[in-house]
Amino acid sequence: MPHIWLRAEAKPFEQRAALTPAAARELITSGHTVSVEECVNRIFGIEQYRQAGCRIVPAASWQDAPEGCYVLGLKELPEPLPALQHRHIYFAHAYKQQAGWRQLLNKFADDGGRLFDLEYLLDGNGQRIAAFGYWAGFAGAALGVMNWMRHPGTMEPIRSYPDRNQLLAEVTNLLEMSETRPRAIIIGAKGRSGRGAAELCQSLEIETTLWDMEETAQGGPFGEILEHDIFLNCVLVQSDPRPFITNDLLEKKRLLTSVVDVSCDPYSVYNPLPVYTDCTTFARPALRLRDKPVLDLIAIDHLPSMLPKESSEDFSGQLLGALLELPDGRTWQRAVDLFEDKKAQAMCQGNMLPAEKH
Repeated sequence: MPHIWLRAEAKPFEQRAALTPAAARELITSGHTVSVEECVNRIFGIEQYRQAGCRIVPAASWQDAPEGCYVLGLKELPEPLPALQHRHIYFAHAYKQQAGWRQLLNKFADDGGRLFDLEYLLDGNGQRIAAFGYWAGFAGAALGVMNWMRHPGTMEPIRSYPDRNQLLAEVTNLLEMSETRPRAIIIGAKGRSGRGAAELCQSLEIETTLWDMEETAQGGPFGEILEHDIFLNCVLVQSDPRPFITNDLLEKKRLLTSVVDVSCDPYSVYNPLPVYTDCTTFARPALRLRDKPVLDLIAIDHLPSMLPKESSEDFSGQLLGALLELPDGRTWQRAVDLFEDKKAQAMCQGNMLPAEKH
């Protein structure tokens, strides 16, 4: 039976877990072995995993895990990359030719490991097995409103919240200090993150324009975005689009003061918001794009960590069924096939292109 090894997350401010204690108990009951690394930042205490029947191991000990383990995580592996001889399940951000993708996939090939990218773990209909999108949209919309309220000042570092109600209460209290309400536009309103963003806006009675594929079919840039106070991009682009906004567009007269790139993929050639090049962080959440009038951009690549408990429980519940099917389920075979295809692309292009820094 499979051995799943839940690694500690190394990314600052990351409190989520790909596997909750309750889900770990179900895996163990089904015959799986589950090892859990100690992690002081994880929203679930290590004793909860111990009581669920998990083996408790030191942080970062996955490198010495038994051969054949499935090393499960969420965010990127620590640098410099150690040996990758195991099977890794996490969001690697390497299949759309993001920065360093060739080096990562070539290292998997050299070390004999495999990558199962959670972003591309699909069912038979091509739909993602598990995603954090709803909570990313909900948290991103809350930050967009917070940032709009604090203009023209600089947005302070942000933190996580015990639950959505406390986050909603804080944003509501901020809005009560204003005589007006912002207008927002969501692109990708029908997707997971779009629905989360729309619910936050609806809860706050914010007038919101909802766009999806029909409204964007002709391609951007879209001047209508400038007519809103807040723009929430919830589209994860898989092909080369015409951008939604550009630096030239932002030079025009605008009401827009806050941009939140919920999808947050600045390192991809498919980025629909080519007005920035690096993610923002919990410590420095907003990047100032313009001073007169003020325009800030928020692009945090782990937004759901603002609500770590609810987002982890949701995601782990979605992923559990696939984990129970390890190692021979069709989902995993599709993931193997995709990895082999992307690995071949990386090896081929690596022979033709100069090496890039990872």
